[in-house]
Amino acid sequence: MFGRRKKNGSDEDLAGEAEQFVDDAGDDAGQAPRVALEPAPRPDGPWDHTEVSEPGEGRVDLGGLFVPGVEGMELRVEVAGDAIVAATVVLGDSAVQLQAFAAPKREGIWSEVREEIATGITQQGGVIDEIEGPLGWELRAQVPVQLPDGTNGVQLVRFVGIDGKRWFLRGVISGQGAVQPQAAGVLEQIFRDTVVVRGEGPMAPRDPIVLKLPEDAQMMPDGVQQEDQEGSRFSGGMGQLQRGPEITEVR
Repeated sequence: MFGRRKKNGSDEDLAGEAEQFVDDAGDDAGQAPRVALEPAPRPDGPWDHTEVSEPGEGRVDLGGLFVPGVEGMELRVEVAGDAIVAATVVLGDSAVQLQAFAAPKREGIWSEVREEIATGITQQGGVIDEIEGPLGWELRAQVPVQLPDGTNGVQLVRFVGIDGKRWFLRGVISGQGAVQPQAAGVLEQIFRDTVVVRGEGPMAPRDPIVLKLPEDAQMMPDGVQQEDQEGSRFSGGMGQLQRGPEITEVR
């Protein structure tokens, strides 16, 4: 069942504020850019649609992404303007947001993107650790946020990413999955088993791969309103995301 979801200041909303790219963050004087490398092999995924014979088997078809379905999960989509650009899988007290972008054919962008995200968070007083985790190099961030009671706190978030065949898939893990390996395992497997459909048309690097609602999606009755998301603390890049329709039960 789909419905519009109000912004309520929950941890998921706060985590969403931390997931924007920061344009031109590598242009600071004296900051040496990282060397761009070719995309690494992906023996365990995520997958290009040409690498999977039946991408729709066990996955939700969102057009640009086929997202694995697991028991008890919620799947929410987020929009920028009129386009659906991200999907968030919520499982218990954890969540992973999935967003795919166009990328150069022979050059990965995750190294550069990590640097931009890290710069944006540290400029806002956050703390970043760059480590090699279960999904490769990732950022573990302590993001400063204002809690619902008005006091200051931190949101723990993991930024993961994989360079694919002319695409880049980014994941933002929040909630218990950002701090407890046991809770993170299923979310990491969802990320690995996601299938990306870039399409053959020309796209500029970092253009978001647009998603769509499943053909059998049903909207909830009017009365649950969607509200604009407040500006991200890390403005720029992909633009502002809004909380959008959600699937409350997939399997």
